[in-house]
Parts: sequence; structure tokens; C-alpha cells
Amino acid sequence: MEGKKSAKGKKNIQGPGSVKIADEVVGMIAALAAAEVEGVHGMAGDVTRELLDKVGVKAAGRGVKVDVDGKQVKLFMSIVMEYGYNIPTTCQKVQDKVKTTVENMTGLEVADVSVKISGISVSGKNQ
Repeated sequence: MEGKKSAKGKKNIQGPGSVKIADEVVGMIAALAAAEVEGVHGMAGDVTRELLDKVGVKAAGRGVKVDVDGKQVKLFMSIVMEYGYNIPTTCQKVQDKVKTTVENMTGLEVADVSVKISGISVSGKNQ
């Protein structure tokens, strides 16, 4: 059963007992990691950082699609960037940060982090 994705979209990890990581949790980890990168305003379809602080992190996984196959995961992210930042450089930083964070927190191998820029925010600090 090690490394199999259950019918409910959860990742099973073999050990003394079982540990299941829901796809939504992996998505939330990825979204929060991406939000830490300078130039990222937030996730598409997500609340802004200010509202996220007030409401909590439940909506943080929006804008992230997770595909787990065995111990490998592919992430598809849709982000809103701050105006004025270099898109290729910022996306590379997002990919690196998300890959490292998800792998460290879950033990899964991140095979791919695809980033789609779905919007630009002009209300950020880089105006």
C-alpha cells in the first residue's frame, strides 16, 4: 500500500501506522510557499494576503491543482503577480520554493511545478 493514492485523494505513507496527506494539504503547502516569494501577490481565485490573515488559511490552496502518482507529485499553480517584477525570474523562484517546501514537509518527490500567471496586481508595495 506504500505510496498509493487512495480513492479519496489522500496520499498513504507506510510506517508503524498510516499517515495520509490529503491533496488539499499539499496544495495549501504549495500555495503558502509561493506566497512567500517576493513579487507574488497571491493565488488566483484566492483571497488577498490581508484577508487571508483575517479569515485564516483555509482558502490558501485555491489556485493549485495537485496530481499525486505514487511518491511523486505534480503541481499546477495559478498565481497573481505584483506589477513590476520580472515574470520568468519570479516564476523560477516560486518553482524552487514550492518544490523544496513540499518535499521537506511531505516526503513526496515533486516532479513538476507548472506556474500560470493569471493576473497582475498594481496595489502592492512595488508601485
